Amino acid sequence: MELSVNGRNMEVTTRLRNYVEKKTGKLDRYMPNLAEVHVDLSETNARNAVERQVAQITIRDKRGTILRAEERSNDMFASIDAVVDKLYRQISRYRGKRQRKWRGGNGNNEEFIMGEPLPLEEELAESEEAAIVRTKKFTMRPMSTEEALDQIELLGHDFFVFYNADEQAVNVLYRRRDNDYGLLQPDMD
Repeated sequence: MELSVNGRNMEVTTRLRNYVEKKTGKLDRYMPNLAEVHVDLSETNARNAVERQVAQITIRDKRGTILRAEERSNDMFASIDAVVDKLYRQISRYRGKRQRKWRGGNGNNEEFIMGEPLPLEEELAESEEAAIVRTKKFTMRPMSTEEALDQIELLGHDFFVFYNADEQAVNVLYRRRDNDYGLLQPDMD
């Protein structure tokens, strides 16, 4: 497992790096074939002091599965603890889906069934399967990115799905935490 720890707007001290290594060192026990763990630690200039210390972890396994979690708090060590706990929950959901998908199959999921129980599995109650509870249809007319930006602001939504006339594809415009916008453009391989 390859671990990389990066700091943005802050220095990653030896103590902080060792703490990250200790907290993320057990992830490969719970997610088989873990290839890479990428940790980004940053200090932002948020108005709210509680959200200044940001820890983000992205993990990737050899099959190409990517899990990502981010947490913010006023203490970097608390952010790291919270983001690792969030990753354990994501791994638990991922393993559960893999087990349900392959249940009764040819045993390809043996590594998931035989893996160690996650530290949080005892605490987490078995949640119900997520379900689509509402379907909404809407007409989509071709528009530019600027027109979509006007629409998202007029509607007051956090995201807006539109057909980008310039790209000839469906795009998603979304509001980021810093109140800027991001644009998702599909890349068909």
